[in-house]
Amino acid sequence: MSGDGSERRVNRVLREVLDELVEHVRYVAQNVQTMSKQDLEYAQERLEWLADEVWRAATEAQDSKP
Repeated sequence: MSGDGSERRVNRVLREVLDELVEHVRYVAQNVQTMSKQDLEYAQERLEWLADEVWRAATEAQDSKP
């Protein structure tokens, strides 16, 4: 990360997907005891998808730098 601001602050897409990831993790952590097996499977799939989106947003930002 550079001294003038982190990638998360500069890259709007990355910031948005990271915020969504954090929101999802918090929701699951707060509700895991009452979630059905199907809900847990969906939560895991969504977590994996969000992680892929974070990776994509971060690497695309790196690829576009001069």
